[in-house]
Amino acid sequence: MVPALREAIEHLRYDPRPPGCKKLKGRVMCWRIRVGAYRVLYDILDRDRAVVLLKVGPRKDVYRFLQ
Repeated sequence: MVPALREAIEHLRYDPRPPGCKKLKGRVMCWRIRVGAYRVLYDILDRDRAVVLLKVGPRKDVYRFLQ
């Protein structure tokens, strides 16, 4: 795994809504962060204080997951 990608995912533990994150709309409601050419899709469970990773990968593959 790309070191910057691993670091960004680890940081979600402390700040699940970092600068630059975006809430996506559509069939799958989730959040997205960009890390270079990669995207991390995740959901935030505020009540449980948890972050659930849904998909991590290159942009083209990750957005295919949403369709």
